[in-house]
Amino acid sequence: MTLTSLAVRRFTPDGPAAGPPVLLLHGFASDGHTDWVSTGWPSALTAAGRPVLVPDLPGHGSSPALADVTPKAIAGELALVAGEVSEVDVVGYSLGARLAWELPAVLPVRRLVLGGLGPHEPFGAVDVEAALAFAAGGRLPADPLTAAIARMITAPGRDPAALARCIEGLRHEPFVPEASTLTVPTRFVAGQDDPISQGIETLIPLAPGSDLLTVPGDHGGALRGVPFRAAAVSFLTTP
Repeated sequence: MTLTSLAVRRFTPDGPAAGPPVLLLHGFASDGHTDWVSTGWPSALTAAGRPVLVPDLPGHGSSPALADVTPKAIAGELALVAGEVSEVDVVGYSLGARLAWELPAVLPVRRLVLGGLGPHEPFGAVDVEAALAFAAGGRLPADPLTAAIARMITAPGRDPAALARCIEGLRHEPFVPEASTLTVPTRFVAGQDDPISQGIETLIPLAPGSDLLTVPGDHGGALRGVPFRAAAVSFLTTP
């Protein structure tokens, strides 16, 4: 069996598994430990009897930068992370949610939780060259979005070049959600003060049987808050 090149943290419940493994996908310029482990997700899920897989996305955390970082290529790599499973649940946040949208096409996904997701390609207007120029010691870009991305890719421990390639790969296959793409039970979650999730309600009709929960916090606060985790665990563990 082909092995993934991604770094993966694996967590198992103390007793017999009470359901399929849960794959947790982090956001842009973050990593699995920051978004999930440090915020208590694996312990909450293993307490409910679920095995947990927490990869670092390509070019993030301890994972190498890959030559092909288009969403479909990353989805194929994440299928290798899950391995030969009969079912898997997926929780994605921000970039992780955008990538999770692709996974039912390549994995036997049972349920999806998608948080911090908007209906449009978030990186379409980023000036990648200006962000990289800042990383090389230049001025902070005047454009607010590019400036925010420039700060993200130059945060301690980040690889600006790898993250810039990730942006380019995502822009090569921009996020254009279509009806009937998601046919598995899906829960959307948005922070009430999160501008990145603006318009998330327009995704509900594209996923029959889905629902939307609003939780306290902005983009980062919603991810770290207990209400999001509780909403996800409840959805994944309800028969």
